[in-house]
Amino acid sequence: MSDKTAEQRLGEAERWWSTKIIDIEPGRIGVRGYPIEQLIGELSYPEMVWLMLRGEVPTSKQARLLEAALVAAVDHGPQAPSIAISRMAVSCGLPLNGAMASAINALDDIHGGAGQQCMVLLEDIVADNRDGATDAERVAAAVDRFTAQNGKIVPGYGHRFHGVDPRAVRLLHLVELARRDGVVSGRYAAVGPLIEQLLTQRKGTPIPMNIDAATAIIYCELGFAPPLGRGLFILSRSVGILAHAWEQSQQGARIKGPMPPSVRYQYNGPAARRFERMTPNET
Repeated sequence: MSDKTAEQRLGEAERWWSTKIIDIEPGRIGVRGYPIEQLIGELSYPEMVWLMLRGEVPTSKQARLLEAALVAAVDHGPQAPSIAISRMAVSCGLPLNGAMASAINALDDIHGGAGQQCMVLLEDIVADNRDGATDAERVAAAVDRFTAQNGKIVPGYGHRFHGVDPRAVRLLHLVELARRDGVVSGRYAAVGPLIEQLLTQRKGTPIPMNIDAATAIIYCELGFAPPLGRGLFILSRSVGILAHAWEQSQQGARIKGPMPPSVRYQYNGPAARRFERMTPNET
């Protein structure tokens, strides 16, 4: 039997969930020390995201750069697996929250994880402080380390649909403006194109930067840890997932699969054959 006092047990229970994020008492809600009523109507959504994750309110220019990254990645059409899943889930009877959860669960390493992975690569390059090594040499060494551990695909470069990703072009322009204003250092922005140059040289064909690398650069420049890159992408893409789930619910289709019924899948199994059960003597 425990010899703890009631006060000690109460203290232990209070410490069970320890948080620096929010403090709630009857009639009072504090977020990172700020009364919530002082934030409502004053902070934008990106500013609130920053405050929750980082503990302080960003400058207006930091918030605008974060907002640009969040806006850029909201949607990429029904061919994106997560979006397709949200629409199929609704057509199978799931409510919006179920459709969103189903879609978000698909955002993992392959679909949705490239931004975080690219942030890891960028951090590795910037952390290389070997004397005498050029940026190009640091990039080549880090890319070789990354592909040796993770395979030949370098996240954030190349795209199935876009030769040049218009989102990446715009985001890099905004990063450059932020660098000129002293909002970011530009260190990660300088490295990103060098990866593109290296991959293009090795492949012999253009491998342009896509949105995952562009947002990775922004999140690194703003000081976010790589694991938060995936979370921020999910916050962004959730808008598109919700929009598509809602649109599908208004269209009213039932049990919508990945292809229309008129388009068959390809069967490449055994040819049609007759089933005959073996007799005991044949076993």
